[in-house]
Amino acid sequence: MIDLGLARVGRLVQHTPQTWKAIHVAGTNGKGSICAYLSAMLVASGRSCARFTSPHLIDRWDCIAINGNPVSEAVFREAENAVKQRDADGRVGATEFELLTATAFDIFHRQKVEYGVVEVGLGGRLDATNVLEHKSVTVISKIGLDHQAFLGNTIEEIALEKAGIMRPGVPCVVDGSNQPSVLAVLEEHARRVGTELHLPSTAGIRDEALEELRLEPHQMHNLACAHLAFRLACPEHDQPLTHFLPAIRQMQWPGRLQRLDIQPIINHPQEVLLDGAHNPQSAEVLAQYVDKHLRSPGKPVTWVLAATRGKDMDGILGLILKPEDKVAAVRFGSVDGMPWVKPADPAELLKVATRHGILDQVTHNAGDDVRGALAWASHTAADGPVVIAGSLYLVSSVLRLLRESGGS
Repeated sequence: MIDLGLARVGRLVQHTPQTWKAIHVAGTNGKGSICAYLSAMLVASGRSCARFTSPHLIDRWDCIAINGNPVSEAVFREAENAVKQRDADGRVGATEFELLTATAFDIFHRQKVEYGVVEVGLGGRLDATNVLEHKSVTVISKIGLDHQAFLGNTIEEIALEKAGIMRPGVPCVVDGSNQPSVLAVLEEHARRVGTELHLPSTAGIRDEALEELRLEPHQMHNLACAHLAFRLACPEHDQPLTHFLPAIRQMQWPGRLQRLDIQPIINHPQEVLLDGAHNPQSAEVLAQYVDKHLRSPGKPVTWVLAATRGKDMDGILGLILKPEDKVAAVRFGSVDGMPWVKPADPAELLKVATRHGILDQVTHNAGDDVRGALAWASHTAADGPVVIAGSLYLVSSVLRLLRESGGS
């Protein structure tokens, strides 16, 4: 259930001291990556930090990390049980995400971390995470159209909701690649709140030492936002970006332009690109990457696609598909702790694909069989590229299958 508001979660966390300095990150795309970069920089600087991002990838507790490592199931369940008891005793009636947020804050306190990097779940102003008390910096990543039923029908309305994480006197870092109308909304809200916007430059990322990372343009913007936010939150530990190169190089953020071998799942070698692109903005980034790095004459892309019901799949598929491509559609598995998330019907996805020029004879309805979808894609692609996309929940299903099959 999605029911935005701060009253219930406020009651849940009122007796949990927020002893850490918070870095609060909102946006449509890139906010998870910014959180990962920030955590890596904090750990590399010797700061103890916790991170809370959503959704989880495989297990519910992997959305909470301490110093870069997911918390154990035992630590998670102990805190979660305490929060659920609090919810029951107080007859709060909290939503699943509110319970999860309170659990994360409880773990942050128990672990006595110095910094907490927190990703907004949905929107900003009324998101459960916005009960944070001690914000050092806020960050707003690239904003696009998503969750219009909750946040507004225009990108400007959505920007205003996300601007709700700003606080008086707390600096706000904003991705400068946002469109001018979005930046205007954020600037006006910052003036009303009484804070200052900071737009980072990507110039420093073009340093020779950082070029080896081979970051895509959107990744450069995410990294620039993270570095500036770190400098504002930890001025006494200010370091040039090159200082964090070892930490950045080792950082992994699954499901974002991730290359992996699914041999353990389908019993023969097959490299795939795994990306959680789930809205037109992220689909555009994925399409640019695929066109640049994977497409070649005579080797069309074979896609394995899933989507959450209600997503703009016409807009997404119109950006990523080309008429010569091949498509398997599948339902992702049930999402633990998020029963309101429902997969789109694969048949409907394939109808959209054919409207964009995909031939019926190179489509496959895999139903609920993710493993079967991957096997079909590998066989059909021959030696052409395979891309898995459309939903972070599909990413979760693939990574879970990989683990269950003995992969890393």
